[in-house]
Amino acid sequence: MTAQPIEADANPAQWLKTALAPRKRIMALASGLVIADAVPAVGFAAGLGLAVGALPQGFSLALPGAALAVAALLVRGVLAQCATVVAARAARAVKGDLRRQVLNGAFSGRLSDAETMTATVEGVEALDGHVSRFLPARMAAAVTPLLLIAVAAVVSPFTAGILIFTLLPFVIGMALTGMAAGAESRRQFQALERLSGLFLDRIRALPAILAFQAEAQQTAVIARASNDLARRTGKVLKIAFLSSAILEFFSALAVALVAVYCGFNLLKLLPFPAPEQLSLTRAFFLLALAPEVYAPMRRLAAAYHDRQAAEAAVPSLRALTEDAAPVAARPAVPAGAPAITFRDVAIAYEAGAPVLTGFDLEIAPGATVTLLGASGSGKSSLLHLFLGLSPLTGGEVEVGEARLSEHPDLTGWVAWAGQAPVVAPGTLAENIALAWRGASSSRVMEAAARAGFTGDLDRLIDERGGGLSGGERRRLGLARAFLKPAPILLLDEPTANLDAASEAALLPIIRAAAEGRTTLIATHSEAVAELADVVVRL
Repeated sequence: MTAQPIEADANPAQWLKTALAPRKRIMALASGLVIADAVPAVGFAAGLGLAVGALPQGFSLALPGAALAVAALLVRGVLAQCATVVAARAARAVKGDLRRQVLNGAFSGRLSDAETMTATVEGVEALDGHVSRFLPARMAAAVTPLLLIAVAAVVSPFTAGILIFTLLPFVIGMALTGMAAGAESRRQFQALERLSGLFLDRIRALPAILAFQAEAQQTAVIARASNDLARRTGKVLKIAFLSSAILEFFSALAVALVAVYCGFNLLKLLPFPAPEQLSLTRAFFLLALAPEVYAPMRRLAAAYHDRQAAEAAVPSLRALTEDAAPVAARPAVPAGAPAITFRDVAIAYEAGAPVLTGFDLEIAPGATVTLLGASGSGKSSLLHLFLGLSPLTGGEVEVGEARLSEHPDLTGWVAWAGQAPVVAPGTLAENIALAWRGASSSRVMEAAARAGFTGDLDRLIDERGGGLSGGERRRLGLARAFLKPAPILLLDEPTANLDAASEAALLPIIRAAAEGRTTLIATHSEAVAELADVVVRL
């Protein structure tokens, strides 16, 4: 089951309601189990009243009432366990639905990395308590007290009136503290986002921080952000404790009023005409039932922070789950080598001046082109256009019948060998197979042989490439290029930092890899440039 589309302009409560709608059945079951606790609560009060009322006539006559009270307690335990399990399953299902949506939007760029990380981890988890604790408690708080007061009214209408009278300030106190907790919860979530972003940025900039010996300064910056989060968390907890204190006060007051009324009624010492005469059984029944009237409200107050935490996370979650603009269908990989045309291409990154402007080039199908130029001239950026790693800020690139402005990611069309091939822990064969996971072992062996690997393909390589020389790293990239059935070959500095002998050994391999493909090679090497049909100097 997947979550339904969520309206972007909904308020937090409405957004949560829509997001949780696909799982409303299991959430309703959890709420129903919590509400069902009212039945054994009445049974416990009745058993206790019967047992105490029968004690003056003999201990044996009190046993049935005591047995009823014990049985009611056992049933309450079973219902509480079932409600907890069902609520946990509902929360897990809701988080799974939402996490799939959030992860789909995590790479959309709608939020900063910090906001995305916080929403994906903390934001989704914030729904756990909302679903498993707050929603069942809210339903029980709305229904259970009225049911219990109705039962009390059958035994003592005056006691039911006391309970209703004390219920009003209880609800008002909960509402006031809840609003205050909501504002502080939103500030706490924002402080968490700031701390996450700060930590993420400092991890990325760690080499620069170490180079400039700024460790102490940045430690202080992170400490200030951590203290801010701790301070805001403390404010949330203070409001939660204040809320609990208010609710406990009114709960104790209500029970005390019921106890005073029942006691004075039994002793016939009421300062006003008694509206009814209670027996010992009825009095103890009411005394046992009175705390149960407020128990659902107290559970709701304890779980109210879960609601505020979930609503505080809604803005970030909503931004990541909005429907993205429709993306054009990715064109099918052509059977043969395509022609490539660059028309007035411009590449500019956000942080600086344009890397390249007004670039024009026509490449015939199956031709090999080398791009020569100084570092920073835009050679690698031109190759990165086909992988969606460089922004096409002007002009157009036509690849066969496809336009790069409409299909910015043509990775399925491209076999790539960069300056520093990615190495994963595993065997050499497994590293080669990363280029095409569906390749058979015979194809992997063939690609390795064409790239010049003559040793054992089962030898282990660590994540740092331990056991591979510089030339073998280049061969690994070329082996992957041989393996992947792609009509375009992109090589970025395939012989950089190699000695003349190693470079000469790679040249025939590069020539073989380019056969039958439209090939672009970014290089500083004149020897590599001699392999090309066209040499472009930038």
